[in-house]
Amino acid sequence: MHEANPQRDGMSRRAVLAAGLTTGAALTLGTGAPSAVAGTGGAAEWFAAPARSVRPRFRWWWPDGLVDPDEIAREIDQIADAGFGGVEIAAVHHSIKDKSVLDTARHGWGSRPWRDGVEAALRRAARRGLTVDLTLGPSWPVAVPGLTPDDDAAAKELAHGRAPLTGGSTYQGPVPPPVRAAAAGVTRQQLLAVQAARIEPAHSTRKETGLDPDSVQDLTATVTDGTLTWTAPEGGDWVLISYWVRGSGQQPESGPHSAPAAYAVDHFSPAGTTAVTSYWQDHLLTPSLRRLLRAAGGSLFEDSVELETDGLTWTPLLPEAFEKHTGRPLLPYLPALVLDNSNQVFAFEAQFTRQVRHDFWETVSGLFNRNHLTALRDWAHTLGMTLRSQPYGLQTDAIASAALLDIPEGESLGFKNLDDYRCLAGGRDMAGRRVLSCEAGAYNGSAYSTTWDRFLRTMGGAYAAGVNQTVVHGFSYATAPGVNWPGFAAFSPYNGTAGYGESWGPRQPTWRHVQDISGYLGRVHQVLQTGTARADVAVFRQTGYTATGIGASWFTATGVPLGWTHQFLSGPLLDLPSATVSDGRLAPDGPAYKALFVEGDFFYGSTPTLAVEDARKILALAEAGLPVVLFGAFDQALTPGVPDQGETDRLRDILARLLTLPHVVRVTDKAAVGDALAGLGVSADVRHATASTLLNAHRVTADADFYYLCNGKHAETVKPPVAALDHDVTLRRTHGGRTVPYLLDPWTGEAVRLARYTEDGADITLRVTLQPGQTTIVALGRPGLFGDRHGTSAHAEATDADAVLFTDRGLTLRARTAGTWTTRLSQGRTATTRTPAVPAPITPARWELEVEDWYPGSDATRTEHVRRGVTLDTLRPWSQIPELTDSAGIGRYRTTVTLPAGWTSAHGAELELGQVSDTFRVSVNGRRLPAADRLHPVVDLGPFLRRGENTIEIEVATPLINRLRVAQPTVFGGVARQDHGLVGPVRLVPYVQAAVR
Repeated sequence: MHEANPQRDGMSRRAVLAAGLTTGAALTLGTGAPSAVAGTGGAAEWFAAPARSVRPRFRWWWPDGLVDPDEIAREIDQIADAGFGGVEIAAVHHSIKDKSVLDTARHGWGSRPWRDGVEAALRRAARRGLTVDLTLGPSWPVAVPGLTPDDDAAAKELAHGRAPLTGGSTYQGPVPPPVRAAAAGVTRQQLLAVQAARIEPAHSTRKETGLDPDSVQDLTATVTDGTLTWTAPEGGDWVLISYWVRGSGQQPESGPHSAPAAYAVDHFSPAGTTAVTSYWQDHLLTPSLRRLLRAAGGSLFEDSVELETDGLTWTPLLPEAFEKHTGRPLLPYLPALVLDNSNQVFAFEAQFTRQVRHDFWETVSGLFNRNHLTALRDWAHTLGMTLRSQPYGLQTDAIASAALLDIPEGESLGFKNLDDYRCLAGGRDMAGRRVLSCEAGAYNGSAYSTTWDRFLRTMGGAYAAGVNQTVVHGFSYATAPGVNWPGFAAFSPYNGTAGYGESWGPRQPTWRHVQDISGYLGRVHQVLQTGTARADVAVFRQTGYTATGIGASWFTATGVPLGWTHQFLSGPLLDLPSATVSDGRLAPDGPAYKALFVEGDFFYGSTPTLAVEDARKILALAEAGLPVVLFGAFDQALTPGVPDQGETDRLRDILARLLTLPHVVRVTDKAAVGDALAGLGVSADVRHATASTLLNAHRVTADADFYYLCNGKHAETVKPPVAALDHDVTLRRTHGGRTVPYLLDPWTGEAVRLARYTEDGADITLRVTLQPGQTTIVALGRPGLFGDRHGTSAHAEATDADAVLFTDRGLTLRARTAGTWTTRLSQGRTATTRTPAVPAPITPARWELEVEDWYPGSDATRTEHVRRGVTLDTLRPWSQIPELTDSAGIGRYRTTVTLPAGWTSAHGAELELGQVSDTFRVSVNGRRLPAADRLHPVVDLGPFLRRGENTIEIEVATPLINRLRVAQPTVFGGVARQDHGLVGPVRLVPYVQAAVR
């Protein structure tokens, strides 16, 4: 579980390999902390120019192998020029309903043209310093061409049949057939068992038929030539249940993708994994492809585990594995396990049923993690690749899976809230991995109408929850047969309407500004991949599912709004080498949790449960000094699975010993959790007096503490929307010696020394002001770490001016009006500063708008640009300007403002843009300014203004949707016309600066 990561451990091997394949290639794959880049520009350059390896990536959708190598190379160049770090090649073409146009026999996934395209991508990526990921099979779930549903390696299901009997009656006839017919292509099914059970109405639920577990009888041995004769005992009603093992017949999503067709593999057996690796070895991994993968290959990728079956997901290994895991045979429990179209069919008594199902899925989880994920990861390493995977979709322990993977991945579409990411982050950090990836920006029905500000709001909270790599969903290959302008799109049209996700790239007007977006994301990733992640509390999960939206008591709703951070652990993580305690911290060299929080199992009615082995491990951690909070009736705890004789008593004895320890507390009221933590001396690294929507993530390096701060929310769908916040925040530093705060701007790449804050021991308190969705990064490090030269200069602790900052003139005050201002300095004295008159805010009265209007061209990939000019006395969206009602493209707004003769070098101004959609750039007097915060469109024009006339230009790029509404009304006509452009109100707000003496 602790192999070196072949993608991320440096650049020397890959750079050498790439140099042999390209001319003058130079790759930079490291993500060192500031100390690692000393001598190469220091921490300031490390932040300003993030390495390619941490840049955002694209999910790159291909119409299987119907691609041209020259076009592939062009698209790699487009992605590299836009500042992205890599791609994931995925065969996705839901938009193409007539699959025959793809000709899978000649251009299918894995075909020679597909391999040629992959090699072209890898060759150009090596030259440009990008990495290329490949999906393990065509689309998802993982499947192998030529495999049939009847093969041993194919995905299996357990189907059931049933026949009712009254007491004393006799059944004579064929074994009850499955209640649902087999999928197409399935020709064989094998009878696993036949059972009889007495119906127990007291155990029935709204959907499940209750059964008496003690009445279950195995009748399999009485079956002769497929027929069964059995007489039910007198009294009560009975049911005969048959169990049939057969192939699920599942093919990859939106196929066919290959010839011969591919079928999903058994994800729980070595046979299924061998089918995948053997196909790659025998059909795909040519010598040239192997060399290229070592030069520019990144990860092999597996999407979420979407195994679809009308029955119970199965593998023939389950009976043996279940008995080995639990010490009990599986067959007597099968009635409580079988599924019909995802619904449970039968149930025993509620607690016993819960325990049976827990044991079953825990067994499945072990098979999945051992035979699928671990085996594929180890094989990927032999190719010089890593394994990136979304290890959820089944009722398996995704927290444990995340600890096994080189790169676990979540998704913004399928994850209900931030706690889903925190589950994967716990596995990543306990295992000492670095990256948690996210399939980002898939929105239902939003093709060609997605804005980057929506994307940024989505990712802001995800980063706070542990994500530090973004795979943008996505970039579509240029074209395919029969597609319309603006080209092939993987998911649009989707069932005749606008589809999932977005097709970013040069077809989009906002691509003009996309380097600003990639730069921002890359800097956030740079910080969040450096050093070690820290979290305040580990929340123990008896059941390690994710993508469920289920959070943690008190922490999710109450603790996070007060600054607390948490991650989730499951039982297997307590076996990792990192699961030790030092100075009261769990995993001291990793997340360094200050406490362990254990509550009832949310997935089973919040029942207080613990496995005996897990309880022993928690006791050992507590005895080593880890504070523990138990929430619920853990003095009456139960085992999560079916207990052995005396096992419940052993569990309660262990918990009784645990509860005698001085730093272990049990609470029964959720509201008491915070007080319990305080009583144990546990506090958060980030604190603020009142609850707010501020989210945070903490990383620690040898040089600094990095705090990522975001004004976000637990889930995007939560109402009401987030409001602006403005309050003090206290950050804890972990380094000794002189430490000062820096503000790191991920939009501009600037790192500036903060001039106003207070210190109290290890705590630094500063003011945080953020608009909805907006983020900022604070670093606590030694003076000069980011190149500043202010040394041990005094800073401000308080001021009644608008702001205090460090400039070339030292400590400087900024004010928007004339006045006399007082500033309390850290030296203990108070300074008085006077500022002269400042011009009043200016609202431009007239704008000249030049529009580059985008239209369909002569073919699907060509765009015509029609120039239009409009004079505006009032800013309003294009949809409300008669000449631009259905326009989309690039708009350049120009206005002139006149500043008075008294304007000096001490003056400046901020340009407030108000509402602007989507991306924008600002120029003043012909000089383009650095990228501006998309979610807080206020630009400091600083030294770029002069007395007299000044020309301000704002270039705005829109999505394509308004043009597509009229260009393709059958697909996009149902989407409402959207309001894009510069809407304002726009104000120029002057200020004056003066040195604080």
